[in-house]
Amino acid sequence: MLFPHDLPDADVQHLPGWLAAADADGLMPALQTDVAWEIHRIRMFGSWVDSPRLSCWIGDPQARYRYSGAEFVPHPWLPSLRSVRDRLETEGIGRFNSVLLNRYRGGGDYMGWHSDDEPELGPAPVIASLSLGAARRFLLRRRDDPTRKAEYLLGHGDLLVMAGQTQRFYQHALPKMARMQGERINLTFRWITPR
Repeated sequence: MLFPHDLPDADVQHLPGWLAAADADGLMPALQTDVAWEIHRIRMFGSWVDSPRLSCWIGDPQARYRYSGAEFVPHPWLPSLRSVRDRLETEGIGRFNSVLLNRYRGGGDYMGWHSDDEPELGPAPVIASLSLGAARRFLLRRRDDPTRKAEYLLGHGDLLVMAGQTQRFYQHALPKMARMQGERINLTFRWITPR
């Protein structure tokens, strides 16, 4: 079920097919083989747990990122990712020194409700999220009124940009989709303020 996109205090853009199908088709297998995928350990409810997906943090050397009680030191940029970053910046979408890659191996891999509101992201971060592979549901809900929701179906090559006060007022999630068998890779470009 798709919810309407009435999001007061948010700045969200969905750009279907931002990356042409042929380019997306080439990028996905390259990332599957070239990225140093790992299971990040995160702190949830006072315990350390394995995150329910594969991930990799890539960026400029000073772009260290702390979330869920862990600090991540970036792997160096791959040329293919640097090329996507350059296009985002050329198009004026934002300025980025890092990218978090998440690999959802099937419908059982997911991302729980959260906001990208860590201090090193600043008060109004621009998060540019590129989807590759199987289409997945992406949900937004308002923090002070969780009944106010929006849903996007993010497909192969789609770009979703969250900016302004979105992280302050909203949480987002990628829920499980039990019957979905395909794999999805998500690239979330962001700017980390060096400490």
